[in-house]
Amino acid sequence: MNSQKVNKKKRKTVSGNSKLVEYVFVLIGSSLVAISFNLFLLPNEVASGGVSGISTILKAITGWEPAYVQWALNIPLFIAGVILLGGSFGIKTLVGTIFLPFVVFLTKDLEPWTMDPLLASLFGCIGVGLGLGITFRGKASTGGTDLAAQIIHKYTGLSLGVCVALIDGLIVIAAAVVFDIEKGLYALIGLYVTSKTIDIVQVGLGRKKMALIITNRQDEVRDGILNKIDRGVTKLSAYGGYTDHERPVLMCVVDQTEFTKLKQLVQSIDPSAFIIVSDASEVLGEGFKRA
Repeated sequence: MNSQKVNKKKRKTVSGNSKLVEYVFVLIGSSLVAISFNLFLLPNEVASGGVSGISTILKAITGWEPAYVQWALNIPLFIAGVILLGGSFGIKTLVGTIFLPFVVFLTKDLEPWTMDPLLASLFGCIGVGLGLGITFRGKASTGGTDLAAQIIHKYTGLSLGVCVALIDGLIVIAAAVVFDIEKGLYALIGLYVTSKTIDIVQVGLGRKKMALIITNRQDEVRDGILNKIDRGVTKLSAYGGYTDHERPVLMCVVDQTEFTKLKQLVQSIDPSAFIIVSDASEVLGEGFKRA
């Protein structure tokens, strides 16, 4: 009974520490987005989507402080999301929604690091992508147009990706009209860089290779993978489409650097083996990254 209480207490401690780490991720991520916005995007008028893009455009038209615009849009959108979508976002998203404009306000007097729009769109959106990716790792978001896209998705039936693209596309078009076509093109570059950077933060730079191997000498190939490459292998049940005979498939995941060794091993054992290779962006488990 005492051991059960101890285990329960440990689980609560781990859960509490995990929650704390998630909040730290949200604060760090929001800060990175805000600082990148002030150092690169705002001074170069790169409106690469989102509420920050809207605040950049309104700053040029009206002179309104971007932080105030972001608060004025983020908070009502969060409330609308809670009312219309059921409030599944959690307190962490509310923290990101409020904290990001706060850091934008605190860092508004920072000197820009470059006045080259291309450099600004590249490095600014790398910073934004890093910040958003870290925030997502904290199981939250910075709210804004993401919530608007979810609301549109729910009530129109359009896919979430299409809704996000429509909103960001309208913001980019508005930037091209308010500033010029060139600034709109820089904003498009920024959108692409942001999405790719988020992917890198989410799944990492390391790419693995997944191989499906069809061979008549499966036992020898399996033993070679287990003993010479020191990787696990899984036997999948399959049947030949022409013969309808059972033809098991061996599945193996290896690092990029190990793939050539795997290919040479299989071909040395069975030159007629059929190998299908694909990229695996993230692999979790023993021998690879832990969840």
